[in-house]
Amino acid sequence: MSLAELQELFLSPELLERYGPRFIDGLLVTGKLVAISFTLGAVLGMLLALARLSNSRVLRHFSGAYVYFFRGSPLLAQLFMLYYGLGSFKSFWQDVGLWWFFRDAWFCTLLAFTLNTAAYQAEIFRSSLLAIAQGQREASSALSLSRWTTFRKVILPQSLLVAVGPLGNELILMIKASAIASLVTIYDLMGVTKLAFSRSFDFQIYLWAAVLYLLIVEVVRRSLKLIEGRLGRHLN
Repeated sequence: MSLAELQELFLSPELLERYGPRFIDGLLVTGKLVAISFTLGAVLGMLLALARLSNSRVLRHFSGAYVYFFRGSPLLAQLFMLYYGLGSFKSFWQDVGLWWFFRDAWFCTLLAFTLNTAAYQAEIFRSSLLAIAQGQREASSALSLSRWTTFRKVILPQSLLVAVGPLGNELILMIKASAIASLVTIYDLMGVTKLAFSRSFDFQIYLWAAVLYLLIVEVVRRSLKLIEGRLGRHLN
């Protein structure tokens, strides 16, 4: 097989011209979905982590049940439950003025991803906060620092350094899991791939998608490694 034939087999100019722009659009949708849900999940996850470490039994039990449910059930089931399950209560959502949200696949997917990653990030933050030595808190108390100041300027910065690696792994898992968004008509990278394959029946379409996912993950992995190195340069 010649080089030209091999190139045609894996990188057809005709297919690339027809579906290349759509793949870029799908890639942008995937990036937007993951970035927004991961950021919102980080905020919610930190609140859940603090609730799990609080002295309030109610907060501990609520946050524990939340983490148990969203970590113990499949993301796909959570997505279907939000989009098809809660979305079936049309009259109720219209009465409370939220039908615009639950009828839209994008918002339901964003909510499902946010709630799911928040549970995982909550455990990451909780573990990283517990990893800080008690002596740090005792030293802050000896300096008459308030609890808020101690948390904001002493505990949180050190705990985030510990959490960078696990958070990076969670982000990578989210990027790969985002492919299920295509099951609720979101034209992300996988949604565009399925559409293109249904029209072309050419297997190289899925090869392109796999390569793009690999490129995204590799960029994220290298970026996180660089960030972790810069944050921890004083430890070397």
